[in-house]
Amino acid sequence: MKTSIFALMVVLLVFISGCNSGSSEYQRHNRSFLDTFDTMVQVVAYTKSENEFSQYADLVHSRLQYLHKLYDIYNTYEGLNNIKTINDNAGIKPVEVEQEIIDLILFAKDWSEHSNGAVNIALGPVLQIWHDYREEAHYDPGKAELPPLEKLKAAAEHTNLNRGEVNPEEMTVYLPDPEMSLDVGAVAKGFALEIVAREVSDAGMSSGIISAGGNIRAVGDPEESERDHWKIGVQDPEASIVGNTDRHLDVIYLSKGSVDTSGDYQRYYKINDELIHHLIDPQTLMPASHYRSVTVVAADSGVSDFMSTSLFLIPYEESLAMAENHEELEALWVMPDGEVRTTPGMEQMLQSYGKSSENNQHLQYN
Repeated sequence: MKTSIFALMVVLLVFISGCNSGSSEYQRHNRSFLDTFDTMVQVVAYTKSENEFSQYADLVHSRLQYLHKLYDIYNTYEGLNNIKTINDNAGIKPVEVEQEIIDLILFAKDWSEHSNGAVNIALGPVLQIWHDYREEAHYDPGKAELPPLEKLKAAAEHTNLNRGEVNPEEMTVYLPDPEMSLDVGAVAKGFALEIVAREVSDAGMSSGIISAGGNIRAVGDPEESERDHWKIGVQDPEASIVGNTDRHLDVIYLSKGSVDTSGDYQRYYKINDELIHHLIDPQTLMPASHYRSVTVVAADSGVSDFMSTSLFLIPYEESLAMAENHEELEALWVMPDGEVRTTPGMEQMLQSYGKSSENNQHLQYN
């Protein structure tokens, strides 16, 4: 997953500590759990009773647990076909899967085209190599090293997403290349969060935040007389590296939308003093070095998750043009020297510019 627990904790502190208990009719409640998507998930909501909140929190928890299992690439579960099942059957046979997997893959293919292939969920063979080297470095830092480029290039020969066969009528997915594999880490958590946010909204929750490892989705506005927005902290990448979890670059005023950040401080290892992070450029097969982090605000959590990674992986002029080409999102870049750049719409959401939620009402959810 893309964000450490301590980074999540800092983001949450911004909007939780700043919240009052709401009106006399609505009270604020929160619950957290650590057993989905390898991160801490927190639900904060204003409801008329604790029992009502528990029903919403239970729904969020159970659905995220299930979606975590569906999108898991490392573990199998009895009686359940998931992404790992698809990978295990590459070159063997089509795998019958649930609608949520079909939807995720088609969503990722569609947005891959929108982002000129910056993110490719078929990059699994390459990302698995990086995962193994990162795990070895964590186990024995003295042996930390880069994967050989020749090995990465050989793996990249098996990453053509268009070769994957998705059959919505038969509800099957097939990877004809036996060395092909899917890795949905750039989109799965945000996509799952969007599913759950819509379901809990349909169930009646009208004011709340669901945060999962840095993916943050607002459902409605805070039930407070003083304000009609949520305050979301933008993490300082350099402070995060040295363990300072109290420092933010800015605060986003969010209403009816989602926020996601991709950064070099979230999963990494070091070779000497060089930070080797987990966001791999499909072109160079190496960690991208254009920014420290990219934050995206969008109405849809799947979009913000996918596009924060996409914008992180390409040079700034191209990244800016791509962001401005998509009216449904706004973006903030933290450059290698710490400079912060934003789209005009994102600037209107930042506390440092004295703005409030009145400026981002164009972000809506269904």
